Amino acid sequence: MFTEPSEGYHGLVFNDVFGKGSQFGNIAFIIRARVEGLRDFGACVSPFNSFLFLQGLETLSLRIERHNSNALTLANWLNNHSAVDWVWYPGLINHQSHNNAKKYLRSGFYGSMLSFGIKGGLESGKKFINKVKLASLLANVGDAKTLVIHPASTTHQQLSDEDQKVSGVLPEAIRVSVGIEHIDDIINDFEQALNGKL
Repeated sequence: MFTEPSEGYHGLVFNDVFGKGSQFGNIAFIIRARVEGLRDFGACVSPFNSFLFLQGLETLSLRIERHNSNALTLANWLNNHSAVDWVWYPGLINHQSHNNAKKYLRSGFYGSMLSFGIKGGLESGKKFINKVKLASLLANVGDAKTLVIHPASTTHQQLSDEDQKVSGVLPEAIRVSVGIEHIDDIINDFEQALNGKL
């Protein structure tokens, strides 16, 4: 094991470089364990971090159900809203990938990410993300909280209009990572942001 070439390290023989006769002393085992073991398996997790991980794991399925349920309900609501041009969510019957989503995904589990186009373009998109109260303006995804972002004025603002278009960034697009809050609270927040009412 230590006297044979390691393919992952260009034929390095750990014993030759880090064995008894090396300038470092006999550290072949610890070096190999460090460069291969830690690379492949990672470091040990502390007991407290393991406890926290297990606490979250117990409710993961419930949270995933809520993410998916909320996203489907919000997508349907947005799809019928007068201030919205379009909605991209594979759970919607009119989505181009809906049949594939039905075929390959668990029924009702189409994910918690959606995008929609707000009427009024770039300026309306900027106004929307600044008017939401419950949702947070963040580029993250998959949080327990609902997150929104307007890519054209935030993450991709450094690109020219043409480069944004080529990249698929539309001026009216809002990206939403739907959280696990009560769906009525999410819809009320979006309603007041779309209509400018509190």
